Amino acid sequence: MTAGAPAVHRYGPGPDQFLELTLPSGAGPAPVVVVLHGGFWRARYGIELARPLAADLAARGWAAVAVEYRRVGAGGGWPQTLDDVAAALDALPDVPGADRLDLRTVAVVGHSAGGHLAGWAAGRGRLPAGAPGAQPRVAVTAAVLQAGVVDLAAAVAGHLGDGATEAFLGGRPQEVPERYRTADPVRLLPTGVPVLCVHGAADTTVPPEQSERFVAAASDAGDEAELLVVPGDHMVVLDLTLPAWAETVGWLDAHRRRTTLGS
Repeated sequence: MTAGAPAVHRYGPGPDQFLELTLPSGAGPAPVVVVLHGGFWRARYGIELARPLAADLAARGWAAVAVEYRRVGAGGGWPQTLDDVAAALDALPDVPGADRLDLRTVAVVGHSAGGHLAGWAAGRGRLPAGAPGAQPRVAVTAAVLQAGVVDLAAAVAGHLGDGATEAFLGGRPQEVPERYRTADPVRLLPTGVPVLCVHGAADTTVPPEQSERFVAAASDAGDEAELLVVPGDHMVVLDLTLPAWAETVGWLDAHRRRTTLGS
């Protein structure tokens, strides 16, 4: 299957407020997968990390959306980064070519800090009115968190990313507790959204305990959550040639079939 070229759509006025939509071949509506890149929410990492995954997913029949967003050091952080991810998702019904998007099936895939954002996007429906990202227009129906930072208080305690979480949220949990309650995926459970956490066993950047804690908490809350630990480091889950990606795609396809049959 051959996908088309990515089309850029802006969901805000800033230079980093855009998404790239790659449509699969064919003419009918396609299920959607949104790819959120990582990089500890910092400006030096960008959408280039998401593009290979989006291209591969589009070639497999998904309408793939790679998202750029404001990051720490370039106008991002609290609450701008969260606002941007929410705005990108909620803009999907209005993008040119939206008739090709089957918004009944919207999966999010995110790596590292993008895994945090994917987990947070899955839990947006739990946010109180007035919180960043509350009252989503587009519902997430499945999430893959690749080596995700999904327990922010534990990330602070473990000194992950040399203070990245504190820089993102503007303080430690005891200093800005409401921000952690709003932004921390583990605090938004249960979401009702099926989740797959994929993590490299030798990951020292974001240790596997992050995914282990999240899956345990989600399962205890009654959500459908799976943990896949694979050989390798922090970046192994992004390698399109390795089993971790094949397992990810297989899980997404199973969810797509289940959602289609249930609709």
